[in-house]
Amino acid sequence: MRVPIKNTIFILLAFLSIGSLSSCLSRRKATSHVLTRGNQPNKRGDILTDVSGTSGSYTSSGNLLADYAGVLGVDRKALKNEKLYKLINDWMGTPYAYGGTTRRGVDCSGFAAMLMSEIYGKDLPRSSEEQAGMIKRKYERQLKEGDLVFFSFGGSRINHVGIYLHNSRFVHASTSKGVIISNLKDSWYYKSFKRAGEVR
Repeated sequence: MRVPIKNTIFILLAFLSIGSLSSCLSRRKATSHVLTRGNQPNKRGDILTDVSGTSGSYTSSGNLLADYAGVLGVDRKALKNEKLYKLINDWMGTPYAYGGTTRRGVDCSGFAAMLMSEIYGKDLPRSSEEQAGMIKRKYERQLKEGDLVFFSFGGSRINHVGIYLHNSRFVHASTSKGVIISNLKDSWYYKSFKRAGEVR
């Protein structure tokens, strides 16, 4: 039985549009220790994290850099870029929205492009795959605050990006949890980790 050409074109277009939605794909199931905030951006100043050994919500003590040093597991003196952590804190908990670039919803590549522009004055293309072509690649042990980390969930194509912070932690817009801090060494991320480096 032949399928009418009109139906074939519709099916092909539907398949292609579904594929294009995977630029920040993450299929990880939420775990019980992860705090999610629905569609509400972070208003209490909590640092949201799915890092093992850290609670899902790390409530602010009032000292921004000390709080982030605690979450990242580094000495407070290691954090010098207060503007970076203020921006991250302002966006923390913002829900994921494909194609989004506002605090009502943002995707991984939109978040990375906005952060790199506002903090480092560097312009990035819109998709994570194109962003991966803009870096000077580094080994994992060479990564520094502000470098980009790239992942491929469910295939060979790069479809997720985050911003490296310290001690294997990175900030990103997760499809299931919004803007959150995660651990690169977490098995879910590490098995999908493809490359990393500094924006040229």
